[in-house]
Amino acid sequence: MVSPQVLDCAAMRPFILALSVALAARGEDVVRLGNLKFAHYGAVSHMKEICPKHGIRLEERMFAKGLDIVPGILAGEIDLAASALDGAIAGRASGAPVLVVAGFAKGGARILARKDGGVTRLADLKGKKVGTARGGAQELLLYAELAKTGLTWSDQSGKDVRIMFLAYADLNQALQSGQLDAISQSEPQSSQAIRQGYAVELVKPYDTPIGEPVRALVMTEKLYGNRDVALRTMRCFVEATKEFIDKPDEAEKYVREKMFRGALTADEYKDAMGNAAFTYDITPEQVQITADLMTKYGVGKMSRTPKAEEFVKLDLLQEAKRAAGVK
Repeated sequence: MVSPQVLDCAAMRPFILALSVALAARGEDVVRLGNLKFAHYGAVSHMKEICPKHGIRLEERMFAKGLDIVPGILAGEIDLAASALDGAIAGRASGAPVLVVAGFAKGGARILARKDGGVTRLADLKGKKVGTARGGAQELLLYAELAKTGLTWSDQSGKDVRIMFLAYADLNQALQSGQLDAISQSEPQSSQAIRQGYAVELVKPYDTPIGEPVRALVMTEKLYGNRDVALRTMRCFVEATKEFIDKPDEAEKYVREKMFRGALTADEYKDAMGNAAFTYDITPEQVQITADLMTKYGVGKMSRTPKAEEFVKLDLLQEAKRAAGVK
């Protein structure tokens, strides 16, 4: 005679098999992330460790700057991206099917001058060469500060300030070698330049209509349309960010050891994050102000100015924050 326990186990086998198949299928959801190597982008990178519990495998690919991610989005190779607002807005204007779904960091910029180079204030930049990365937040912040000071600029001669476009990784070396008089730079590279003794801070460029710049988490319309995967991805983002905010020592360890492979000292990290912060939030107003100023200053070479209401979608973020108990 077959025992009831054996019958129960036999009856449960189809259910267990179906559950196993469902979990395996869920574990195969892949989200491809485009990210940048900056200290304040660390929580987005940390999503790789959090996402598996939500049935997501996050595949991270590093880029030199936010605008470089746009071709990957257009080619269908990137689903999620960490970007300065400039890159997100320029991408949308160029036809990339992207939505701003969260903010992930704020601050993270400085305008620096070469130490002992005779530049002690923004007005001293007249007749000087200033470097920045094209299409990054630092480009727009630089122009807003120059405009506020009453200086004109161009990447050609004939204006008050000559703009030189270089990769983030090359700006510090160009400043140190004397090829540039000043740079508009991100973190932690700007803190490293100060710590290493060849640069001084002119200004943290947060006193213009842009305010303190917010970096955007960008999602493709295709991923956003798959609400189940999109929401699980957003829950992963909120949990990773909450962990970094609640446990700053763990955040430092992750950024210094896993992102920068020991090439960032504890003091440099603290300096960098003293000028930046992890966050969840962004507003349509912040996006629209940035888009309008990009058009005004010719950043991104946009044929039209995107309307924030068309591509800022914060419903997933709000749901994920509620689930995590984040206000």
